[in-house]
Amino acid sequence: MTKINLYNRLLIIMMLFNIAIGFSQNQRPKYINSPLMQPTYLQKGDTVLIVATAGILKDSSIVNDAVTLLKEWDLNVKLGKYLYANGHHFAGSDAQRAQDFQKGLDDESVKAIWCARGGYGTVRMVDALDFTKFNENPKWIVGFSDVTVMHSEIHNLGRESMHGIMPSTYRPDNKEQKKALKSLKRALFGKKLEYKTSKSDFNKPGKVSGQLIGGNLSILYSLLGSRSSLKTDGKILFIEDVGEYVYHIDRMMQNLKRNGYFENCYGLVVGGISNIRENDTDFGKPVEQVILDAVAGYDFPVAFDFPAGHIRDNRTLIFGREVSLEVKSGKKAVLKFKE
Repeated sequence: MTKINLYNRLLIIMMLFNIAIGFSQNQRPKYINSPLMQPTYLQKGDTVLIVATAGILKDSSIVNDAVTLLKEWDLNVKLGKYLYANGHHFAGSDAQRAQDFQKGLDDESVKAIWCARGGYGTVRMVDALDFTKFNENPKWIVGFSDVTVMHSEIHNLGRESMHGIMPSTYRPDNKEQKKALKSLKRALFGKKLEYKTSKSDFNKPGKVSGQLIGGNLSILYSLLGSRSSLKTDGKILFIEDVGEYVYHIDRMMQNLKRNGYFENCYGLVVGGISNIRENDTDFGKPVEQVILDAVAGYDFPVAFDFPAGHIRDNRTLIFGREVSLEVKSGKKAVLKFKE
């Protein structure tokens, strides 16, 4: 055997050894995701369209308060034709809700579409939408909860969107919402966003950067296998939920895990997991531990108690934007958005 062949064989052995060591230390490949197209930030005098993609709106005063808020921000407001339509559980038929949203996508004078409420129903009309003009001239889509369907669909189109408070959850006299409202205004008008969480004994330390994605856990779970399902490689996942049993949270987290959701994920941010329902049989551990159990085999940081979701202090998140996440043991986590 020549010295050259021996040298090459030694190099190959060393490379294989290093690869094995890397995998044993849970070192995952580095992912570089292309920046998403960013809609134009709002300016005074711009128009916001309010539409309903899901549940029925029974009280018009909810939207009236939101209209007043937008006008205080020197914005013009349009309302969807079928905003108050009655489709039993839904705000009109699937076709009516899709028609309202489509007009917003196609209307160049509309700079943002604000979804009036969540509930259920967005998934029933999203496939009827034509995003051709939106792709050419993207605008901000704002909402949370069931609107996670839209966020996921839009993310896969390569556009940014905003997870934030909706007219149905806005309460003008609620002091707890002041920071949430301020964050929405800052996000819409292109101001700097940076958040700190409360301290949590469940936090898992680490420092990472990546695109922020996610939304309502139940919706993310329901989208698995569809074209709207998110790819988490090299990204930081945000989740929140409301009104679920602890074992439901466990079921969904385990299903995401089995579908490879956490394999190459860079970080996890957990917002409000609120109004947890009590089962006849105690699950035996808090919901935070349920979430940690599902991601126990991965080395990315996890931040709990983030101020977003079905809570009053529902801060605005820009999905698809590059963020940095730093979680320190016994300290607050910090989430910074790239400008």
